[in-house]
Amino acid sequence: MSESDISVDSGLSQVAEERLVAWRRHLHAHPELSNQEEQTARYIEAQLEAMGVADIQRVAGTGVVALIEGAHPGATLGWRADIDALPILESNEVAYRSTNPGVMHACGHDVHTSVGLGLAAQLQARRGELHGRVKFIFQPAEEASPEDEPIGAEKMVLAGVLEAPRVDAIFALHCMPTLDVGKIGYTSGGVWAGSDLVEITVHGQKAHGAYPHEGVDAVLVSAHLVCALQSIVSRGVDARRACVVTIGQVRAGNSYNILADRAELTGIVRAFAEEDSNLAIAQVRRIAHNICEGFGASCEVKITQGARPVINDPVLQKQTVDALVKRFGAEEIVSHEAQLGAEDFAAFSREVPGCYLFLGIRDASRGIVNALHTPNFNVDERCLAFGVARFAPILLELGRSWKA
Repeated sequence: MSESDISVDSGLSQVAEERLVAWRRHLHAHPELSNQEEQTARYIEAQLEAMGVADIQRVAGTGVVALIEGAHPGATLGWRADIDALPILESNEVAYRSTNPGVMHACGHDVHTSVGLGLAAQLQARRGELHGRVKFIFQPAEEASPEDEPIGAEKMVLAGVLEAPRVDAIFALHCMPTLDVGKIGYTSGGVWAGSDLVEITVHGQKAHGAYPHEGVDAVLVSAHLVCALQSIVSRGVDARRACVVTIGQVRAGNSYNILADRAELTGIVRAFAEEDSNLAIAQVRRIAHNICEGFGASCEVKITQGARPVINDPVLQKQTVDALVKRFGAEEIVSHEAQLGAEDFAAFSREVPGCYLFLGIRDASRGIVNALHTPNFNVDERCLAFGVARFAPILLELGRSWKA
């Protein structure tokens, strides 16, 4: 598909579009890791203040919350944008390349934040039309490991971000490189999978590599473990359901000719249903202990719960998608497959109705096709104005009409 084949009419002024691009490029050039987003938070605050937003607060360290009050009674809607970056060395050769070596906005959070700022600017300027209020939640630490508990969204919920005033419904967007710019994707049911961190420590016995019968080889045990754990999904989970067990790291040994007495395996369990996660975790524990015992080794299994599955509220999603289709046409709003990646938005959407959608950023004619979390990830910046232009009127409409 060529660029001319993609219709991306935002309806925003050239000044508004240029401001969105400037925000995104500044954020992209100055990425910060989870829970370190101090300069990012200050930048967001400065842009909100320049718009004239009066109610701006810090929440949960580097989180920023802005409340825009409408002129008429109505619902309290939340809009969440994550702000942290990833520990990835950028390979893109662009003028706004990351200036923080080894840190990159490789998941599009610079886009999410810029769209959030753009929506805030639109609604701030149209407060006379707004029913209720919109709470903009610029969230840190979406990429944080579950070992850093509580992760970003949970931390903000614990700090009371959904209260005072109580949020009635909450929205978020995510960049999607499998979706062309000019499209918005929705997913019925599960949107993102739940994620659990698996850590297995195998204890064997050292011996000379030439006399392996005198020890217990933790490397051999680990090899059998990795192979056996793959059977959990292929033979232990209903094939009609989505579940993944992956061991991504194996660390063992300190010499080529010595049997390792210890091995550490680290991986993930991903599933859309809690029952599948629980089943897979129980199987991980059982398989690990039984295989280790069979080889004369022992092990410890640690499971750390991460983000929970993101499940859209069906009523809120229907109202949102129907409003988008009615206003902008069905060709822009498309069904999109669920993702086995994980997202901590569920910390919000398990408390109040949530609607999580995908924002198209792909343009194959320009080589903008690379996956999230890769060093050459990039976006078609027309997605910025498109996202703002589509969702500002929807927030105005649902502020007036939304009732759970």
